[in-house]
Amino acid sequence: MSLSDSDRELITTELERELTPAEAALFENLWSEHCAYRSSRPLLQSFATGDDASDNEMADRVVIGPGDDAAVVRLQDAEETSETPTYITMGIESHNHPSYVDPYDGAATGVGGIVRDTLSMGAYPIALADSLYFGLFNRERTQYLLDGVVEGIADYGNAIGVPTVTGSAEFHEDYTGNPLVNVACVGLLTDERLVTAEAQSPGNKLVLVGNATGRDGLGGASFASEDLSEDAETEDRPAVQVGDPYTEKRLIEANEELITAELIQSARDLGAAGLGGASSELVAKGGLGAHIDLECVHQREPGMNAMEILLAESQERMCYEVHPDDVAAVGDIASKYDLGYAVIGEIHDGNYVCTFEDETVVDVPATFLADGAPMNNLPATNPPTPQESNLPEIDPATAFTTVVSAPNTASKRWIYRQYDHEVGLRTAMRPGDDAAIMAIREADVGLALSSGAVPAWTACDPYHGARAVALENATNVAVKGATPVAAVDCLNGGNPEKQDVYGGFKQVVEGLAEMCHTLSIPVVGGNVSLYNDSTSGPIPPTPTLAVAGTTSTFDAPPAALTGDGTLLLVGHGHQSNNLGGSELLTQFGGTDKFPVLPSNPAAVIDALARVADHQSTLATHDVSTGGLAVTLAELITSDAGARVTVRNKTSLFTETPGRAVIETTDPDAVREIFEGVAPVVSLGDTTTDGTLKIDIDQEDTSDESPAVTTDAATVADQRRVLQNTLE
Repeated sequence: MSLSDSDRELITTELERELTPAEAALFENLWSEHCAYRSSRPLLQSFATGDDASDNEMADRVVIGPGDDAAVVRLQDAEETSETPTYITMGIESHNHPSYVDPYDGAATGVGGIVRDTLSMGAYPIALADSLYFGLFNRERTQYLLDGVVEGIADYGNAIGVPTVTGSAEFHEDYTGNPLVNVACVGLLTDERLVTAEAQSPGNKLVLVGNATGRDGLGGASFASEDLSEDAETEDRPAVQVGDPYTEKRLIEANEELITAELIQSARDLGAAGLGGASSELVAKGGLGAHIDLECVHQREPGMNAMEILLAESQERMCYEVHPDDVAAVGDIASKYDLGYAVIGEIHDGNYVCTFEDETVVDVPATFLADGAPMNNLPATNPPTPQESNLPEIDPATAFTTVVSAPNTASKRWIYRQYDHEVGLRTAMRPGDDAAIMAIREADVGLALSSGAVPAWTACDPYHGARAVALENATNVAVKGATPVAAVDCLNGGNPEKQDVYGGFKQVVEGLAEMCHTLSIPVVGGNVSLYNDSTSGPIPPTPTLAVAGTTSTFDAPPAALTGDGTLLLVGHGHQSNNLGGSELLTQFGGTDKFPVLPSNPAAVIDALARVADHQSTLATHDVSTGGLAVTLAELITSDAGARVTVRNKTSLFTETPGRAVIETTDPDAVREIFEGVAPVVSLGDTTTDGTLKIDIDQEDTSDESPAVTTDAATVADQRRVLQNTLE
């Protein structure tokens, strides 16, 4: 670890003295890109966050927006809220570099960290979503990383009893040297249980509860703020934290009891930059300082020095602000759950001060340490986007088989079946559909969740691809009958010092922010992960978005045909058959412009939700990666098939978002809902024989046989790519 010359000069000028070794290390981590968002914070102003009155209807739901450990959103409309309103927390984080160095522990501790962010708001975690991005699937290294990451998420999430209910898994060549592991968490709480990470009052004690502090994770924040080196697996292993889910489970239950007993004034989990990061940020948010005796921190390794105690990112630890009269009660609860416990300091009006062995090792203003990093003003150039069509000649049947069996469109059952997605008895719609639905019985509300991004889209066209990512996640929620109410984002990019990389990242931020604002979805929190760059090059700009929506029921039409209705395609896709960013071009080569998105996306989302709620609707499924071909393949079952007609080959594979296939017994009702909003195209009828036959109007089929013929059993076998390879 090293502090840059320019930062050191700025700090020493402000303090009018040289830095101690502990101070230099603390500033280096807290002023890193990972903690301070030095290259991205100026861009984030474009997001509408809903935490002020100027955001109109968004402000009705948002209780706490960006800036805390997690955002807080009201589930009911303000006029419907009871005396004790029900809130959810939403948070998301990345554990990208650690998951490359050690896929199991890197992914597991990513789960642990976002769950503790939920705890620090006073909430109980009820759902996880994992969005994963790897290199090409046919590579041995990719399969090793995927296997380790999924096992880490599964073991940790299952052990702590928080279901992983939705997510995504994408494969793209540009993740070869730097995979991404993004994890979101939703928690549940009421107004009376809400706490924040803002210190409340001088004289209160700082109490550390949880695991003892070791040397694992040292310099994790600075490690996450630089490109991965060729020898990262061995050289950077000490920067990766090691998780203990059984301690985390006890910490979850202890936190719940502490909140119920009203013993906590404020809280912050120990994540990036360890104790130094959590404690300094907590008091800085309250405009206060603290005195911390580092020798009081319970440790599991002998001979630790001040810098190690401050910056170790040992897991399963919480920092609480506690009134002096309540300290003993907090200790009793910690002991009840067999958790480590130490009173490490006191909040005061002065500087952030840390002592060790009768020596002052840190003495700086907390706000300067936590919030004083100067922002970067980096040059940017927009990356090129396809302007001409260069499409391959394809046979529809061959293209259908190839696209349906590609790793990106293949079944992800091998992943999600490893997760306990029903623990807690809230999961009303399980993984494998467009969105999960959680039963929030306390508010009589169904909570729909969708999370992910499509790197092929943003690699093709960062701006329009990011807009499409936002619309796609909103569509996933809407086709299950829910109205989107809030989102959190995880913005992943390469080295921002490269002008074209930073230009692509800027376009992703602009596109995502614009579409979320158009859809009236406040982006209430998030995470930025830059320097996802390695010897193999930068990742595609990857804007993972996790969207939550509410519905009045716990039920939703499934993404599986019944065989009793008519099939309709709703949305603007047939008017924009561009193939840019599509799985078809990934598999067969060629280039094309990115599809044109609808001009009225908010109206489309509203209409989709209304159709999904209509009594005549039997099944719904959005059109996304792989286009209509994959949507139809996923809809058929052994008992229900379809014969459909599409206009041309490209309309079968274009991935224009904001579209869905609807199985209905009342096509006129669907047309009425979409009148003036978007076209409704008749695809054909369902059958009860489990076959799928696709006719293409512009194909020369003299024998009048379908251009594509398959059945549910064949499709299911083709889509077992992950299972067949990894089992």
